[in-house]
Amino acid sequence: MEYIKTIYVMKKILFLLAICLLVAGSVSAQGYYYGPRRVRRPPPRSQFDDFYKVRVGITGGLNIANTVNAYNENYSTGAITGFNAGLTLDIPLIYPLSFAPEVLYSQKGYAAVTTDGNFTQRSNYIDVPLLAKFHLSPTFNFLIGPQVSFPVSTTTTFDNGFVITDEHYYNTYGNGTILDGVVGVSFELSRGVELRARYAIDLEQNVQNASYGGDYRNQVWQIGLGFKFE
Repeated sequence: MEYIKTIYVMKKILFLLAICLLVAGSVSAQGYYYGPRRVRRPPPRSQFDDFYKVRVGITGGLNIANTVNAYNENYSTGAITGFNAGLTLDIPLIYPLSFAPEVLYSQKGYAAVTTDGNFTQRSNYIDVPLLAKFHLSPTFNFLIGPQVSFPVSTTTTFDNGFVITDEHYYNTYGNGTILDGVVGVSFELSRGVELRARYAIDLEQNVQNASYGGDYRNQVWQIGLGFKFE
């Protein structure tokens, strides 16, 4: 009889232990299970994150150039095409303003019809724009500022009508540093590529031979692409 009671008590104890284990397992599972694990994603990049980065770049494009306010009224100037290429820098100051200095190789010049004949003059410059850049939207920028132009060389081609004694009067060019004014826009085509369009004009006379070549001011329309790197 005593043996039967002992077995009965042990069964109760084992039953209670089983219930305790089941309850403990359930509580443990509830403590460690939170449903599907969330994937943490970085916060979206804002235009402010992109703005406050110094960027260097390269650029290249087309020039359409001629001269205005020619001193000699016996000829009119036509446009010629050339190219520009160089290095760019974008230094953020305070949103939306940044400083955008550049160093460009730029071809300028004009075509002229005179009483002596026709000629085309092409001049090569090193231009240093020092521009204020306003980021008006994530994809659109406005630029304005001065530009210092350093003449490098010039080539004059005489088409017809000239005698050799007259050619040297038109075969000179201004060899002094010129201050220009620049205004332009740029469109961000992608994160590192922009479409650029600008207008530049001499703010002072570019003196040639005052009696023959004339005092003149270069004006240039520019369009091109820029590639920026962080």
